[in-house]
Amino acid sequence: MADDELADLRRKRLEQIQKQQMDSQMMAAQQEQAQQELEAKKAAVMRSILTPEARERLNAIRMTRPEFVTQIESQLIMLAQSGRLRSAITDEQLKAILKQAQPKKRDITITRK
Repeated sequence: MADDELADLRRKRLEQIQKQQMDSQMMAAQQEQAQQELEAKKAAVMRSILTPEARERLNAIRMTRPEFVTQIESQLIMLAQSGRLRSAITDEQLKAILKQAQPKKRDITITRK
C-alpha cells in the first residue's frame, strides 16, 4: 500500500515538473518572439528615418560600440515619433549627432620633474 502511494506521489511530482518546464519554455518562446517583433519594428523605423549611407555608418559603429548605437537609435526613434524629424537623416547629419552624443575626452598631461 505504501509503495503504491509513493509511486503515485512520484508520478504526480514528475508531471508537475514537466508541466513547469513546458510553461517556462512557452514563456521563453513568447518573449523571444516579442523581442524579434520589436527588433523588426525598430529596423523598419530606422530604414524610414535614415539614408542608406547613414544606416551603413550606424551598422559599422555597432560592431565596436553596440550600446552606444542602441542609445542613438532610441533617441532617433523618439525624435521621429514626436514628429521633430522632417526628412531622412543624412550621413553628415548623423555624424553631427554622433559627435554631440559622444562623451568628451579628457586631455591628460603628465609633467616630469
